[in-house]
Amino acid sequence: MTTAENTQVQQEHKARLNIAAHVPAVYKAMVSLDAAASKGLDPVLVELVKVRASQINHCAFCLDMHTKDARHAGETEARLYLLNAWEEAAGYYTEKERAALALTEAITVLTDGFVPDEVYERAAAHFEEQELAQLISMIITINAWNRFAVTTRAVPGAYQPGQHA
Repeated sequence: MTTAENTQVQQEHKARLNIAAHVPAVYKAMVSLDAAASKGLDPVLVELVKVRASQINHCAFCLDMHTKDARHAGETEARLYLLNAWEEAAGYYTEKERAALALTEAITVLTDGFVPDEVYERAAAHFEEQELAQLISMIITINAWNRFAVTTRAVPGAYQPGQHA
């Protein structure tokens, strides 16, 4: 995005509040939680999950950030384009990724008030307990980030890969 395009986006989509400036302890705790939750997980899988949750939550800021980070981690354009329809694009994602994406959707939406047993068991079949605990923690963390960004109208566009690493 060019500087002019980013300025236009900022004018049309004004941020409401800078969480990091007003509650730095909360922001630092979230950064630490995010790092701890993602530790040991495949960086590409982490970004796929973060993008998928951000799609569901309509978080433009996080979509901008995590699609850029996914590409930086080696993710392909095709898989990013098809992520919103991952169930229909079976040949593009591994069974482990598909299990993680199903779990991401179940945790993010919670329309029935719970994560269905079959979704949890599918994920548990592909992830060791420690890794599954990390995945669940990471999904919960990106959902929290999405809620901060959507509520405060964080402006997308200026993020550079690795900026918050």
